[in-house]
Amino acid sequence: MAERLLADGWTVHGFARGAQALTHERFRAHAVDVTDENAVRAAVAVVAEAGRIDLLVNNAGTASMNALLLTPGETAERLMRVNYLGAFHCLQAVGKVMVRQRAGRIINLTTVAVPLSLEGEAAYVASKAAVEALTKVAAKELAHSGVIVSAVGFGPIDTALTKGVPKTALSKINTAIGRPEGTTMAQAVEFILSRIHDADLKSGGVAYLGAVG
Repeated sequence: MAERLLADGWTVHGFARGAQALTHERFRAHAVDVTDENAVRAAVAVVAEAGRIDLLVNNAGTASMNALLLTPGETAERLMRVNYLGAFHCLQAVGKVMVRQRAGRIINLTTVAVPLSLEGEAAYVASKAAVEALTKVAAKELAHSGVIVSAVGFGPIDTALTKGVPKTALSKINTAIGRPEGTTMAQAVEFILSRIHDADLKSGGVAYLGAVG
């Protein structure tokens, strides 16, 4: 995602807990745990000092496949902290900057598992459903300031996160959304970029790459 934005001329600031390998004259790496509210606020303040913030892509996330009755409470809490609170902290901190600018675009990442009510992923689905609800409410609250908030949702993307998932499980989801070949990272990035460049993008909308009924 960052590489494509850089290629398009953006200046990119990347938040991550660990080291980031990407090097570019217009890329700035920030060591940030998005579940830490104070750390997010401090990092966003540093970014804002350098100039405008025109775009936020909330793509930090984690997943877990557990039957509902067997899901440990700490697993559900971790998913909610990373997937929901991480997005909440970043949206809140960046949203304040964008409101002052009277412009900006925020894109939150969700999953097709929400509309599919995917079995075996109750805690994960709940955390992403919270992100979708946050998107819709934030869109209404920030609309008067010219800030557009939307979400994009994907099925399984070919990343390290899905390497340990049984292929039969991935195939079942991909078939259900009409993407039997799955989704590559490049395809996911292109879908996000289409939302970034869409002049008629409706704030509060949730768009899925795939058929979700």
